[in-house]
Amino acid sequence: MSGPSVLVRREGALGRLTLNRPRSLNAIDHEMVLLLTAALDSFEHDDRVCVVAIDGAGDRGLSAGGDVRYLVEHPGREGAALLADEYRLDARIARYPKPFVALMDGVVMGGGVGVSAHGRVRIVTARSVVAMPEVTIGYVPDVGGTWLLGHAPGETGVHAALTAARLGPADAIACGLADLQVDDLPALLDALRDGASAVAAAADLAVDPGPSALHAARGWIDHCYAAPDLTGIRDALAADPHPDARAAADALGRTAPLAATMTLRALRDARGFSELEDALRVEYVLTRCAIRWPDFAEGVRAMLVDRDRSPRWDPPHLEDVTLDVEQRFLSLTSKDDPPLVFA
Repeated sequence: MSGPSVLVRREGALGRLTLNRPRSLNAIDHEMVLLLTAALDSFEHDDRVCVVAIDGAGDRGLSAGGDVRYLVEHPGREGAALLADEYRLDARIARYPKPFVALMDGVVMGGGVGVSAHGRVRIVTARSVVAMPEVTIGYVPDVGGTWLLGHAPGETGVHAALTAARLGPADAIACGLADLQVDDLPALLDALRDGASAVAAAADLAVDPGPSALHAARGWIDHCYAAPDLTGIRDALAADPHPDARAAADALGRTAPLAATMTLRALRDARGFSELEDALRVEYVLTRCAIRWPDFAEGVRAMLVDRDRSPRWDPPHLEDVTLDVEQRFLSLTSKDDPPLVFA
């Protein structure tokens, strides 16, 4: 599929948005953010549009995430501007006055979660894989991810964030990132074109996602991730007899220690916020700092460019993340960065 990076069209009562960069698994760049924002503005004031749906071009999924390579290359004001516009878009989706239906088919990660999991009706399919894997590249969950995962049942969101867990449909629903599994997406789109209620149409076509392994693991997850800090979580996971807990300890050990530390704090803080926008404001501070700390460029190199999967983190160990390191990290915002202001 060629054409603009976001396909915008009206199909009967449906305003349809399709992320259209299939070669990059619909990675979301600044142009796409602006196109989506403009389309939502247009659809809001079009009385012919009763419902809006977003999907992804190609056969791999909705979106693999944001354009992290751009952020590596533009860690200054340009990168901050992208983040600010993206977070405003995520908040706009969460507050959108018309039903917003997210077709979270296939791969949905990072920025792809931001443009979908804040919608009113969030649909996964049998082949959905939903994840917020930011800690594996020296970054922190953003696009409202700390809000979503911070409010997940028990400690399941903390587990998903700190281990970059890939959630299938049942687990995504259990974690609160999706609502229903619908495998017949063409039928759902047909119903929306005909003006059917988004909630009713999705419910009519929903299938049983089966049991959630994440829910079944709540015992050891809630126990281990209740530890007061990351070293305590790591040690509790390593000591737990369940093999999945030890695998989680190994996964945590591969993350960037500083990013994981900031992620845990942000998730726990988000639980006390009253609105999504509060979490987005904190994320805007943390992500501007992250793109200017050496771990981010190193993580993108190791995981996405060279793919040697051997990042050299700074600092290298959880015990090395001192208060001084955290303060140096948090000093990396700039007065030249655009403000994050919500309408």
